[in-house]
Amino acid sequence: SYHPRHPHLPTSATPFPHCSPGTSPGRLPPFPPPKTLTTPRTAAMEQANPRAGSARNRKVVLRDYISRAPREDDMALVDGGAVPLRVPEGAAGPAVLVKNLYLSCDPYMRGRMRDFHGSYIPPFKPGSVIEGLGVARVVDSTHPGFVAGDIVSGMTGWEEYSLIDKPEQLNKIQQSDIPLSYHLGLLGMPGFTAYVGFYEICSPKKGEFVFVSAASGAVGQIVGQLAKLHGCYVVGSAGTNEKVELLKDKFGFDAAFNYKEEPDLTAALKRYFPEGIDIYFENVGGPMLDAVLLNMRMHGRIAVCGMVSQHGMTDPAGIHNLFCLVPKRISMKGFIQSDYINLFPQFLDYMTKHYKDGKIAYLEDMSIGLENAPAAFVGLFSGLSNTILLFLVCNLMTLTLPAGRPRQHFPLQDLEVNRTKSMSPSAEIHRFKRVVPVQLLQVVPSALAALTGEFSETPYLV
Repeated sequence: SYHPRHPHLPTSATPFPHCSPGTSPGRLPPFPPPKTLTTPRTAAMEQANPRAGSARNRKVVLRDYISRAPREDDMALVDGGAVPLRVPEGAAGPAVLVKNLYLSCDPYMRGRMRDFHGSYIPPFKPGSVIEGLGVARVVDSTHPGFVAGDIVSGMTGWEEYSLIDKPEQLNKIQQSDIPLSYHLGLLGMPGFTAYVGFYEICSPKKGEFVFVSAASGAVGQIVGQLAKLHGCYVVGSAGTNEKVELLKDKFGFDAAFNYKEEPDLTAALKRYFPEGIDIYFENVGGPMLDAVLLNMRMHGRIAVCGMVSQHGMTDPAGIHNLFCLVPKRISMKGFIQSDYINLFPQFLDYMTKHYKDGKIAYLEDMSIGLENAPAAFVGLFSGLSNTILLFLVCNLMTLTLPAGRPRQHFPLQDLEVNRTKSMSPSAEIHRFKRVVPVQLLQVVPSALAALTGEFSETPYLV
């Protein structure tokens, strides 16, 4: 059977098949067979982490609740002390210890810095580590679904190592040629938010007129491209001329404008939509929403994803033109992507296919190191970021392997320490990763250890 609003997608989708380990050519050792845990701790677990010790754990904590726009000094980088590199024996239930690789800065996190308990997600606790979405490598596990070496995504902490006490909420990532960090953006919460908001809330029809505010952001850039794939006319707004050009040249929007250069937003929208707006994907609120309401067409739909212009206000501005909902029969609905989690497998298949076919482009901004996390987060609210903001906790080496072999990742310092003159000058530098010819591994002893699953546990921040 097929999804009623997505005839191209089945109602249930099989997760990406797990790549079967192959045999290694030449002197390379074979991959170990996959391990399955059936009890909280087994011999397989001990073999997967034979040198469990401890490591220093730096973390970013919230100093105190705030009621304004965030500043860097609202957060602090602290030494969390030594963390054992295994799940504690006395844990109340199955748990997973992970080494965080990529962490995401998202606008919704601003709301968790307030002393407000009436939202869909609780606030952060002052003095405690900030929580956010991340991609991580499993170091130790007492959950039967995860073993050391697995790459996962889900809610974790802004720290080097996190103990996840609800591992059922983690998603195991099947490694492919798609960058791991994309599982926090294109294939993660922002991408899924765009997919749900556009297809489920907006119910688009081919040929309709679509407007996206904050269109160069992590969600907006994807919404615009989904609308173009659906055959719609799409206009986006952004806060700099550079972002405007990005929307048109990179993401394929039909038109875009810098809202800061428009003295009259109502007139600007009338200029870009002389026949009116069918669909508005709302990300900013405030004066932009008021102007949109005056320009909506009959039976228009508004998907309320967020209102970033109101995040730093203790007294949010009201909306003046809500009465337009009545004569124009406009539908306006807020949504949370997690309410539609049953669609996530279909979303993954759909987005992966279109990305690999070159029909969806994606950009991300990346900072390196936990020490830069506060500045990266503050940049979200000052217009410094074009797209999704990530920060790289642990630099990785990506190995290209023969056909049929999954990619493997290990800390970059393992290769840098053992670098030899045999390194090919054609080795490709790509997105903070170096892609290395497989032949090179024969002269890099620590890389061979990485292929057998014996990862270095030394923390590495760049």
